[in-house]
Amino acid sequence: MKNKIKIIALIAIFIVIAAGIVIANINKTQKSKDRKENYKILTSFYPIYIMTLNITNGANNVEVENMAENLNGCIHDYTLTTADLKKLENCDVFIENGAGLEEFTDEIISKYSNVKVIDAADLVNDLLVDEEGETNSHIWLSIDIYINETNKIAHELSSIDPANEQVYKKNSDDYIKKLIDLKRRFSEINVKEKKTICLNESLEYLLRDNKMDITMVETDHEQASISAKTVKDLIEQMQKENIKTIFIDKDDNKKNAEMLANETGATIYTLNSEMNGEKDLDAYIKAMKENLSVLEKI
Repeated sequence: MKNKIKIIALIAIFIVIAAGIVIANINKTQKSKDRKENYKILTSFYPIYIMTLNITNGANNVEVENMAENLNGCIHDYTLTTADLKKLENCDVFIENGAGLEEFTDEIISKYSNVKVIDAADLVNDLLVDEEGETNSHIWLSIDIYINETNKIAHELSSIDPANEQVYKKNSDDYIKKLIDLKRRFSEINVKEKKTICLNESLEYLLRDNKMDITMVETDHEQASISAKTVKDLIEQMQKENIKTIFIDKDDNKKNAEMLANETGATIYTLNSEMNGEKDLDAYIKAMKENLSVLEKI
């Protein structure tokens, strides 16, 4: 009799578990059915675009478009265009870098309540803050942060688009393996405590991660914004501390860097902030390898 009761109890438990699995699958299937046939994702600018392309590669009926095409300079001061608003009207998800970089996000949230906004930097907690309390939100050249953002985007997309969950997971895992290998290669160079002047905010995280001693000059990507007094003070500092290294971005105006170099005998090194480029899944990897080769020369 007791054995019979145990058998009945086990059967009941099995039925409950099976029912739960069936219900879960039904819910997942229903979400897939409710999903639009063409799922449109819009990214804010190039680094997030490349990241998202890697995560969504091969996903079924998913289209990824970039908003700020051919961006010259930083998206920090970007103003939404009529073309951007049209893209937002037709997209399902908007993915931003976050950390305060895209100042227009509140406008998007207020005007397009149907668009899901993913903040890639939502879980990033090692942000650089200057003496005035301003956060440097140009975070993507930190490989650790880039990995963090990749994980965040993949997790959020898997939640809101479960039909492609396995694709997002596999792609992000594969991409992160490449990024970890890239990080290992950077760990093999030694520029620790090397004193340098950095004239572009987008490069600060890369130099920080490699433990360089950075004097950061806030330029908002406009080299002409450096005052004559700042230039004079920098020259004095460089001469006093024997600073012989200056970093700028590949798209920066070299005028002030050359002035500093001429007065101090310093060498100008050009890095790639990956603000723009081709539609290439390996664009970030290639840009960072370029930066690696530059740092290896120091």
